[in-house]
Amino acid sequence: MERLMELARKISDKVEIYSIDEKTDLIWFENSKLKEIDTKIQSGVSLRIIKDGKLGFAYTKDLIDREEILQNALHSLTGGVEGVFDLPHTLVSTELNTYDPSIVSLLNTEIVNECRRVNDILTSKTSGQINLYAERNIYNIRIMNSYGTDLQAMSSIYLFEPEILYPASYSAIHRLLIEKKFKKASDEYLNFLLNTYNQSIKEVNPGKGRMKVLFLPEVIYVLMWRLLSATNGKSVYQKESPILEKMGERIFNKKLTVYDDPLNDKIPDARGFDDEGVPCQFFSIIESGVLKNFYYDLYYAKKMNTKPTGHGFKTAMWAGEIVSTKPTPSLEHLYIKCGNKSFSELVSHIDRGIIIGGALGAHSGNIPNGDFSIGLSPGIYVENGEIVGHVKDAMIAGNIYNTMKNVVDIEDTLHPTFVGTFPAILFDDVSVLIKG
Repeated sequence: MERLMELARKISDKVEIYSIDEKTDLIWFENSKLKEIDTKIQSGVSLRIIKDGKLGFAYTKDLIDREEILQNALHSLTGGVEGVFDLPHTLVSTELNTYDPSIVSLLNTEIVNECRRVNDILTSKTSGQINLYAERNIYNIRIMNSYGTDLQAMSSIYLFEPEILYPASYSAIHRLLIEKKFKKASDEYLNFLLNTYNQSIKEVNPGKGRMKVLFLPEVIYVLMWRLLSATNGKSVYQKESPILEKMGERIFNKKLTVYDDPLNDKIPDARGFDDEGVPCQFFSIIESGVLKNFYYDLYYAKKMNTKPTGHGFKTAMWAGEIVSTKPTPSLEHLYIKCGNKSFSELVSHIDRGIIIGGALGAHSGNIPNGDFSIGLSPGIYVENGEIVGHVKDAMIAGNIYNTMKNVVDIEDTLHPTFVGTFPAILFDDVSVLIKG
C-alpha cells in the first residue's frame, strides 16, 4: 500500500487507499440436515483520488499491477464526479476490544456440533422444520491517505441463527446471536423460539382493523430504514427529507431514543473510525422523541458546510462487495434505548393485536416519506394478553411519523440484529389487513 500511495501522490492532489482482508466460514443446516459448509478468503484494495476538483475511484482484488488500478482511477475522472472535500488527518483512533484470538482456533467441527446440539433440542420440543445458520468472520481493514492518516482495525464475529418454520410456509420464528467469540446458545435464548412458535402454531383469522402491533427486534429495521433515509446527509442536501425543518422538535413518542454507538465494543464490529478515516463517536439521532442530528460523510458534510460525523461507510446492503463501493452516509452501529417491560409484559398489554416476527417487502412504500406497507412473515395473533395463533396473508401499513408517536411500551432487553441492536416495541392504532 505504501508503494501505491507513493505512485498515486505523483498523479493526483489527494489520495485515499482502503484495504480489507477477510476470512469467512459459513455453515447451513436445512430441515435439520447439514447442507453446506463454505469457506471464503478474500482481500481487496480500493483507491480514491482527487485531481483538479474531480473524484476518481478504482478497486482491485489483486494488487500486483499498481499501474492498472492507478490508470483506472485516472480514467474514472472523466465521469466528472465532484471531489470537493478534504481528507481527514487522523493519527490516533480510540482503542477498542474488537478481536478475540480464540476464534482463530475455532474449528468448523465445533460449530457443526453446536448446530446439531441446538437442532436436537428444538426438534425434541416442536414439530416445525428447523434451519440453522452459523458464521465465523475475521477481517482486518487499513485506511491510508495523503494527509498522513494510517489506521487499522481488526474484528472477530461469530453469528448463530436458528429458525423454526411454520407448516407449508417460509415464515419462521428466528433470533440472532452475535458474539466476538464462539458461544453456545443459552436455554433462555432457545426457549424464546420454542415458546413463541409452539403457542402460535394454530392458524387463525381474526379479521382486519386498527390494533396494537408488537414489532420484534428483528423487524425494527422496517421503521429504521425510513428514519435513516430522513436523517441521511444526502437526503438533507437534496432536500428530500420530510423532517428537514424539524431539528429540535419532538417527532416521535418521548419513550423513543435512537442513537449510533460505534464505540461500544461489547458488541462485535465496533469501530473507532469510519471507512474514510474520520473518528467515530457516540451520536444521538432521536432523544426522548426529539430530533437531534443528521449524519454525514466527508462529501455531504462539505456540501452542507458542516463537519463530518464519522458516518462515511462502505455498505453492500444487497450482497455487493465492500471493496467495490464508495463511502456514503451510513449508520452502521444503530441502537434504540430499551424500556422497562419484559417481552411477556408487552404481550400481556395487548388486548387484540399482532406480533410481527418477519417482514415481506420491507423496501416497498415511499421510504423517503416514511411510508411502509409490509407483509407479515409471520404475524402472530394475540388476544387478551395471550398468543393464540398465527395469521396468513396479512399485512400492515402506515407512516413512521404517525406510528412512532403511538408507542405503548418498549422491551427492557436489547437484541442484536443484522441492522442494529434493538428491543421489541409495542405500538397502538396500526392498520392491519388480513385476507379473507
